[in-house]
Amino acid sequence: MTTLELSHVTKRYRVRGAGEMRALDDVSFSLSSGQTVALVGQSGSGKSTIAKIITQLERVSSGQVLLDGAPIPTRGRALRRYRQQVRMVFQDPFASLNPYHTIRHHIERPLRLDRVVPGDQVEAEVHRLLDRVRLDSSVIDRRPHELSGGQRQRVAIARALASRPSMLVADEPVSMLDVSIRLGVLNLLADLQREEDLGVLYITHDLATARHFSDRIMVLHHGVVVEQGPADDVILRPQHEYTRALRDASPDPDKHFAASGPSASPRS
Repeated sequence: MTTLELSHVTKRYRVRGAGEMRALDDVSFSLSSGQTVALVGQSGSGKSTIAKIITQLERVSSGQVLLDGAPIPTRGRALRRYRQQVRMVFQDPFASLNPYHTIRHHIERPLRLDRVVPGDQVEAEVHRLLDRVRLDSSVIDRRPHELSGGQRQRVAIARALASRPSMLVADEPVSMLDVSIRLGVLNLLADLQREEDLGVLYITHDLATARHFSDRIMVLHHGVVVEQGPADDVILRPQHEYTRALRDASPDPDKHFAASGPSASPRS
């Protein structure tokens, strides 16, 4: 089992004319393979900063990020191997795929760079990955603009899976998609998490889907984790006033899941 841990992580930025801004303040949590943890908070709460720190797009100001108890590397081949294990699905499928390249290129590239399979098996692996995200192989030579938003996000997920990671960071993965196709993409992520034994950090502002798709929920407010625990406990019995405010501003999760029924949950 692989475990990713943030230990007392703080991130500060210098803002010209305004001094120092603290984006994260003493954040600690862990994520293990086979587990989905939802990180919930409003815009500007620090959610995406955590994602960037985990994927080493940003460095901590203090604290540590640990993988299986060891500090994660910050340069060289060791960092590259770490990034094979921890992949990110970005919020915007319109911007995260290069419009000049085919779907084949997007999925082949990590396979070849990370030498996931022998060269003569790359083509078959591309087709396997497309099938894993429920896309027909007919899209393989199309370019991103020829696909729908939901199809593009499935390609982005396939690309993230190409390196065979143990952890997936999904940063608002459906917020840019039409409401009608969000559930399909979230169900896909839930299925992949179970089948591949992935650890998934699901970043969202939506408490209903956080409860529906996650084992645990963390609530982030102004860079501080104000509450965390089992998903049902955090939603149904919130202890912090900010969590209660988020819940009260959202559609009633009890009514939503009573209507859906227990069998609808990917966690069941």
